[in-house]
Amino acid sequence: QVQLVESGGGLVQAGGSLRLSCAASGRTLSRHVMGWFRQAPGKEREFLAAIAWTGSSAHYSDSVKGRFTISRDNAKNTVYLQMNSLKPEDTAGYYCAARRVIVREYEFWGQGTQVTVSS
Repeated sequence: QVQLVESGGGLVQAGGSLRLSCAASGRTLSRHVMGWFRQAPGKEREFLAAIAWTGSSAHYSDSVKGRFTISRDNAKNTVYLQMNSLKPEDTAGYYCAARRVIVREYEFWGQGTQVTVSS
């Protein structure tokens, strides 16, 4: 089991930045991939970025590539999502998720944190 707790959401003006944090706990974190997703009202959940606990590779959706950066701090068991150049269309609930490396679907989810970008 993996437990995830997000924080760092809030209200920001367009063009601003926010950093989301996801504190993870579990005995086998090194065998998981961590991802960030978002979901706006009336829209489907959208994948944003993913990173493994080991190695350096990260993956991004085209919608956020170049503006968002996923990173991790293994010592703190925390994954971050640095969001720059925010736009009103980035307004959504943001969720941290984890999956075992050997499966395709994300298995564990945090409760989410709201990000609102004003124009």
